[in-house]
Amino acid sequence: MSAFREKVAERIFMLCATASAVMTSSVLLFMIVLGLPVFRKVSIFEVFSAPWSPHQGIYGIGPMVSGTLWIAFSATVIALPMSLGTAFVVTSLGGPGLRRFLWALVRFMTGIPTVIYGFVGIFLIVPLVRNGLGGPGMSVIAAALMLAVMISPTMILFFSDSLQAVDPAYCQAAKALGATRMQRLLYVMLPKALGGMTSGFILALGRALGDTLIALMLAGNAIAAPESLLDPARTLTAHIALVKAADYDSLEFRSIFACGIALYLFTTVAVVSVRLLDRKKS
Repeated sequence: MSAFREKVAERIFMLCATASAVMTSSVLLFMIVLGLPVFRKVSIFEVFSAPWSPHQGIYGIGPMVSGTLWIAFSATVIALPMSLGTAFVVTSLGGPGLRRFLWALVRFMTGIPTVIYGFVGIFLIVPLVRNGLGGPGMSVIAAALMLAVMISPTMILFFSDSLQAVDPAYCQAAKALGATRMQRLLYVMLPKALGGMTSGFILALGRALGDTLIALMLAGNAIAAPESLLDPARTLTAHIALVKAADYDSLEFRSIFACGIALYLFTTVAVVSVRLLDRKKS
């Protein structure tokens, strides 16, 4: 009877895994099929690099790819030192009261709706950028700053879990040799946790690449590749939300599926990178 239950459970789990793989592949196939008219008109390279000018019959998503990369990488770079510092305090450097407070705050931040971050960005970050740095205010840096705050809990949780997973015997041995808390953190815990922390960084980058609302509200949505952090930009996700076409067979509407393919590829690269890191660590 026990063997029968195990066999049924195994079949159910295999069925669920197969269904998940089929659905994921079907989404990609769906976007490729609906985006074929665009790829038939111009080459794949031109679609992902050409400008967006539907009045001239040009439906490239190059500016949106550039805007997505600018905002996502800027946000991740800004969030990295904040997340590292918080994770270090939570796992090693802070007192018990401070650790509990920061841990509760980080968990609370994970539940805040994205639209709240967007409103805070509009009424706080945008005026600060406009008055302090110049430019229109709604720009790459405004979106990146707010996005950095939003993705930092993801990085902090991964960083903290990786640091806490280090074998305590290593830390105890270093302590017995006279190492301070900072020395134990930098020379014992950090090297051992680097693989898991790198996975957290990549997943946070993937979340930044796929965010819609903050980029839509704060980046300015200019259909041009940004040349500096103060320039407005439009991301792939914002472009999908903003394109309105009365004719669903038009190339203008079909171009949003090219945006979906680009986002799918970005996400795939992030997930595969994490898998390779986990395999290397194992």
